[in-house]
Amino acid sequence: MTPQLQMAIKLLQLSRLELLDTIRQELEENPALEEVQESAADENLPEQSEKPSEESTQTEEVTIDEKIHDDIDWSNYLGEYNTPGRSSYEAENRDAPRFEAFIAPKKSLRDHLLWQFLMIKPNRKEEAVASQIVGNLNADGFLDSTAEEIAVMSSTTVEVVEQTLLQMQSFDPIGVCARDLKECLLIQARHFGFENTIVCEIISNHLHDLEKKNYKGICKALKINMDEVVSTVNIIKAFEPKPGRQFSEETPQYINPDIYVYKLEDDFVIMLNDDGMPKLRVNSFYKKTISRGKKISGEAEDYIQNKIRSAAWLIKSIHQRQKTIYKVMESILKFQREFFEKGIACLKPMVLRDVAQDISMHESTISRVTTNKYAFTPQGIFELKYFFNSSIRRSHGGDIASASVQEKIKQIIAAEDPKKPHSDDKISQLLKQDHEIHIARRTVAKYREMLKVLPSNKRKQI
Repeated sequence: MTPQLQMAIKLLQLSRLELLDTIRQELEENPALEEVQESAADENLPEQSEKPSEESTQTEEVTIDEKIHDDIDWSNYLGEYNTPGRSSYEAENRDAPRFEAFIAPKKSLRDHLLWQFLMIKPNRKEEAVASQIVGNLNADGFLDSTAEEIAVMSSTTVEVVEQTLLQMQSFDPIGVCARDLKECLLIQARHFGFENTIVCEIISNHLHDLEKKNYKGICKALKINMDEVVSTVNIIKAFEPKPGRQFSEETPQYINPDIYVYKLEDDFVIMLNDDGMPKLRVNSFYKKTISRGKKISGEAEDYIQNKIRSAAWLIKSIHQRQKTIYKVMESILKFQREFFEKGIACLKPMVLRDVAQDISMHESTISRVTTNKYAFTPQGIFELKYFFNSSIRRSHGGDIASASVQEKIKQIIAAEDPKKPHSDDKISQLLKQDHEIHIARRTVAKYREMLKVLPSNKRKQI
């Protein structure tokens, strides 16, 4: 594989954010590559090009080595890829405050707990224990270490650790520093005044039945009626099972589509997303050096040749990447037109080979193009991989995509009676009866798990 082909393949499989990072890195490392700005475009104006500088008139005219021209057709390249195009430029206002000055830093769970602990004026030994407790909390706010382990790490006794832990379990958020879910819920129940009630009784001894929604078993064990159980369960549902969740340091990752598909009258229009994508060209200094035929010798010649070649390959590879994504999306639109018009229920079975044969490319290329690339469509934002589905045969001929079957399962579950939810076997029968789709119960269970839907015994509501 040639270096140019390696670069093209590398760029093809990058996501949009990864591509932007690669371009920024190349702009920093390669002086022969530059981003087109308004100030740079002004260099091509006739008034400036017709006025030679004093330095240029004093320089001897020499011819550049033909070695560079043998590798790349620079005349064609410079004409095709160095048009400035549209550009924008904003002057920096140094008097304006920085954007970061308006953003308050997010407080971590560790800082929040230690701040509360210092308010009670502890001694140094208690501070050391509290620091170890906070350092051993997981993202949900649960303590992952035992009192004995913390006592060893802080060089103190278990009694001191238990006393300090009891203090910290009363801190905000309520339920933090618990060692398991049961202790977390009991802390919240006591805080809200439910100590020595049915709420604490169910949490302490019947949490397993509560998970399985075995309300009849709870009624029998506690000798209470169903109404009391249901009202108690509603109270427990209001508790926070993960107290540390509100202090999560994970930032949401927003999807920036690579391509847009709009419906315009009776047809669809495909547009590549070029927002934020820098417009690149070969640096004007190196371009003028080559176009004037100046001779460069020694290591400087090899350096310039390598950097210009690298810049040219990057620009051409980016152009080729955009063209390939457009062709693939155009082919997908041709095969899945009903999906774009009517929705997921009309998604057809399709494999990589279908698109590969349609646009005369290899399947591996299609696989790279559709990985981590997203399309904005009238039906929502989807990864390009989403449009490729295995087929499921119907009773009276015709195939249906597996994603469409999942959507039908989702619709059946949404329309079921919450008091009598459908089992996986019942869903399988409804698919066969109403949609002529033959799939086994275990396949329904697999699709239901992919949709993150609970089984029927846990969906049941009273």
